[in-house]
Amino acid sequence: MEISSFVLFWAAIFTSNILLTNFLGMCSYLSVSKEVESSFGLGMAVFFVLTATSALNWIVYHKILVPAGLVYLQFIVFIIVIAAFVQLLELIIERYAPALYYTLGIFLPLITVNCAIFGVSLFLVIRNYSFGQSVAFGAGSGIGWLLAILMLAGIRKRMKEKLVPLGLQGAGIALIITGIMALAFIGFSGIVNVQ
Repeated sequence: MEISSFVLFWAAIFTSNILLTNFLGMCSYLSVSKEVESSFGLGMAVFFVLTATSALNWIVYHKILVPAGLVYLQFIVFIIVIAAFVQLLELIIERYAPALYYTLGIFLPLITVNCAIFGVSLFLVIRNYSFGQSVAFGAGSGIGWLLAILMLAGIRKRMKEKLVPLGLQGAGIALIITGIMALAFIGFSGIVNVQ
């Protein structure tokens, strides 16, 4: 039975959250989630990149690589498509939102090597999604990633006011919070399974 794009979109946000169920994209998630504003900016950038590159990589794979018998080049081609789109997004953010551009710093160009974005491109090929399913899965994964980083940023902001043991400050408490959030999202797991 084929999963509809609508169901796949919502499943990618909740039941198969790319960050909280597959733990992909953790580097920038942990590093940038100290402030809500920068988390929102990076989350939106990841959302746009995931949505666009899911569509682009599906087209490139099914319309160019498969007919030409060049499927073995998919990893390299996917990374090139992702890098080109991230470069374009970086130029747009630098031009129209310079404060966000400087806040995100090195993490904006590092979206290119964010394993969540590459993982989504591989999932759409492995799971043999249609074009509509690929775009829905990419957009849902982007919103799920955005939701996760915003939740962590909000919790970390509140944690600044609380006494956290010295050994758990920083990445330690962030990983514990992420684990608890992942457990909460597991509660949705019986609804739809997209794997």
